[in-house]
Amino acid sequence: LRGAGVDFGSFDILSDEQVRAGLKVYSNWPTFPQLYVKGVLVGGVDDAAKLAEGGDLKAQLAVAAGVDVGKATAAAADGSKSVQDRCKKLLASAETMVFMKGSPDAPRCGFSRTLVGLLRDEAIEFASFDILEDQDVRQALKELSNWPTYPQLYVKGELVGGLDILKEMKNDGPLAPQLGIKPKESLDSRLKGLISSRSIVLFMKGTPDAPQCGFSRTAIGLLRDEGVDFGTFDILEDQEVRQGLKKFSNWPTYPQLYAQGELLGGLDIMKEMNEAGELGSALRPQAS
Repeated sequence: LRGAGVDFGSFDILSDEQVRAGLKVYSNWPTFPQLYVKGVLVGGVDDAAKLAEGGDLKAQLAVAAGVDVGKATAAAADGSKSVQDRCKKLLASAETMVFMKGSPDAPRCGFSRTLVGLLRDEAIEFASFDILEDQDVRQALKELSNWPTYPQLYVKGELVGGLDILKEMKNDGPLAPQLGIKPKESLDSRLKGLISSRSIVLFMKGTPDAPQCGFSRTAIGLLRDEGVDFGTFDILEDQEVRQGLKKFSNWPTYPQLYAQGELLGGLDIMKEMNEAGELGSALRPQAS
């Protein structure tokens, strides 16, 4: 085919046993390769060789399949270009992209599961594409990347490799610096940073000047009455922090008040301490 300048697509039947067995029955042709033109079976390698002996293979294929090969190959070329454009858009859709079998939470092969685990172990954010859901992308990406297997890992649109490559990199040290990407900060680390960002921090609904609930408004009033310097975080603006801090602190409601990195409690605790004259001393660091 290449010798005759015929444009063609291909499918690796070794990669899909269901297609391999099914096509034999569908075509009533027991061996591979099998050559099709515009959906019509021409035959195997012996048939293609015989057609080539008759002269212009393109013309002979047209006669054998009863189609205009020039138009058919042009359409195939257009289709191939369209799929490659899709692949390039997918590669550009995220800084770190994994083409895998299945999804990160439901991988369909051990290689994909292991690669996802390596990335998650280092809190590396990534997007993914399930190549089992799109055979066109599955085949086109192999040609585009010149990489025959999956999963495939890309960073900033460039192929890093498959699982073996990532394992080798892991043996050399942390993956993120080698990949040139910044790992996502863990939620616990982020929460600790927010809690320790000021000596006194109130996690509340809204802001001090525009509280979004009566409990938060009252808590702000108590802190202002004490005349202490404090910071706040609006949990309505960040659902990850809102849900995560409940588990981190084992405290189910808001507002939550922290002093010197330690949880004092919610509004009821603040009120009790205020009535007992203990709120001010609890908020201010004790001299050692």
